[in-house]
Amino acid sequence: MNPQILIVEDEPLIRMAVTDALRGNGFGVMEATDGEEGERLALRESVDLVLLDVMLPKRDGFTVLRNLRRDRLAVPIIMLTARGEEFDRVQGFEHGADDYLVKPFSMAELLLRIRALLRRSEGGAPGVDGLGDRVRFGDTEVDFAAFAVTCLERRHGLSRRELELLQYFLRFENEVLDRYRLLSDVWGPGGDPTVRTVDQHVLKLRKKIEPDPSAPRHLLTAHGVGYRFTRDGKASQ
Repeated sequence: MNPQILIVEDEPLIRMAVTDALRGNGFGVMEATDGEEGERLALRESVDLVLLDVMLPKRDGFTVLRNLRRDRLAVPIIMLTARGEEFDRVQGFEHGADDYLVKPFSMAELLLRIRALLRRSEGGAPGVDGLGDRVRFGDTEVDFAAFAVTCLERRHGLSRRELELLQYFLRFENEVLDRYRLLSDVWGPGGDPTVRTVDQHVLKLRKKIEPDPSAPRHLLTAHGVGYRFTRDGKASQ
């Protein structure tokens, strides 16, 4: 079955052009013209990727994005917007967007990004491969399949990006990882995230996986370079 793409876009000309390009390249397409309808379709239908505009009637794209990730929708989401400021891009990535495309964009670039994200998402829930469904370290247990972490009996949801970042740290345990490597390997090309994006995601992860985020025992800072993860919790910053 061909991949199914949901486009949530209120501008008819853009929606029609994207729909025609997707169908012409073998994708199935579902359409929504406002945020509420888009969120409902994303959660109810079987979709492989969501193209989500930011400025939407009834419910803006950032709100839809947050709600979808809270409901554990793990499919890739590309934000479509005329807003290109760094703050907006960072906000999108913080809430779990996988990529960010600023209007006007070429259909060729959109198709390349869609195919790249679909290749990355093959193989099931991120974080499971090679690590098992659950990983425990110290007072923390990560449930990859549920996109959740429990620390000191407090349960927190994880965005797709937070979970992928944690998976990467676990795979390269005790290795110092610089911020640019994390950007390249976890975020990948497109969307123009910055090292500040990495720092913000690390801070959010610490609040969820560390018993005391102000004195982390697992996700440690390598000053002037990046970060290092350890499961034993004995190493100091």
